[in-house]
Amino acid sequence: MTKESPSRPPVDRAKRTFHIVASRYNASYVDGLIDHATKELRQLAPDATIFLHRVPGSFEIPVIVGELASQNKVGAIIACGVILQGETNHAQNLSRSVTDALQRIAVERGVPIINVVLSFDNENQASARCLDNKINRGTEAARAAVEVANVLSELRGG
Repeated sequence: MTKESPSRPPVDRAKRTFHIVASRYNASYVDGLIDHATKELRQLAPDATIFLHRVPGSFEIPVIVGELASQNKVGAIIACGVILQGETNHAQNLSRSVTDALQRIAVERGVPIINVVLSFDNENQASARCLDNKINRGTEAARAAVEVANVLSELRGG
């Protein structure tokens, strides 16, 4: 058995459909995630169709993800949002709620959902992970989406 590079998954040659569901809140950071994810998806799966769906904030992401997952026409869904810690514990509650909802949808529907709804203590952390090229979470999300979609396709015989 050969070891494959964890950074770049092999591309299943079947045409894929990827959906990105992204928050408008903290748009400059979220847009960085979207741009990097889209660029990487186009490199890894040039024949893929990519749809972008915008929602007001991170809390609304699971509603759209759930609807997309129920349609059974999805290679993978990438959920993008940025939550910045404020003076209360609202950010932690929001982050946990969104994460739990996305995981529940993924398991119940059998659809790969890549959670890139990220919580940060400050804008420096957000900038480093959403805008920079070195450790961009959007790029990582696209790689995970392609890889998990490929594994599911193999398991399902398609």
